Amino acid sequence: MARMAGIAAKAEALLDASVVATTPVAGGDTNTATRLRLTDGRSAVMKTRPNPPAGFYAFEADGLRWLSVPGGAAVPEVLGVSEDCIIVTWAEPGKATQDSAEAFGRALAVTHAAGAESFGHTGDGWIGLAPLPAGTADTWPEFYATRRVLPYLKVAVDRGAVTPEQARPIEDVAASITDLAGPAEPPARIHGDLWSGNVVWGTDDTVHLIDPAAQGGHRETDLAMLALFGVQHLQRILDAYDEAAPLADGWQDRVALHQLHPLLVHAALFGGGYGARAAMAAEQLLSGPAAAAS
Repeated sequence: MARMAGIAAKAEALLDASVVATTPVAGGDTNTATRLRLTDGRSAVMKTRPNPPAGFYAFEADGLRWLSVPGGAAVPEVLGVSEDCIIVTWAEPGKATQDSAEAFGRALAVTHAAGAESFGHTGDGWIGLAPLPAGTADTWPEFYATRRVLPYLKVAVDRGAVTPEQARPIEDVAASITDLAGPAEPPARIHGDLWSGNVVWGTDDTVHLIDPAAQGGHRETDLAMLALFGVQHLQRILDAYDEAAPLADGWQDRVALHQLHPLLVHAALFGGGYGARAAMAAEQLLSGPAAAAS
């Protein structure tokens, strides 16, 4: 009760509005989430955690604002942010439908097309609790190999989540990435952590994207993340996206490449079989059509 009262008081100070009810929100291992009902009838959600890294919630808030593109995929509105919490509008969960999946695929293409100045981001960021140090690059292969794959491969090896034998094909992929990456594309405005848990199917048939690791990236990365943990109606999303913004030939063969970084993040954070999955993805890439063509 005291904790909820403290959350309400913090929210009221940030929002300059009264909170009439608080309800814990289940799920998630990064933050404590609380639904807030405000006197004006709105609902919001506050996320907080003890001793977050400096700039942790500011990065999320900036990402949500940046991803808010007219006609693009829906994201919550940022209502308030401080060093130890963020408050955003509540998206009421509903049922996933094929119609909403199709609309989402088209909207995501609009978000990606809004673009970015470069690959990466200028300030420090996070994917979950895993750091994404500041850094940009002019080409996606350079960015992905040097800023994403190799740094997290080192962390995973140092923590014993990837063996030296498993690391070798991943290192080979990084060395051959220009040949494996497909046609060059300009930086896309991507969510950056678009696994199924960050997709909220709303009651209004609108898909809302939450908890971004927003950055300039390759649009195939978001699509590969949707596939990694099995978002509902995936094929309908992909078909609608490809119709709205046709993907480059061979994109299906590159899904494993774009899943390599999130698999290494999971290996570094959680261990388990993620290191082996990353090695298998790398081996698949090295023996696949893109490798044979090079």
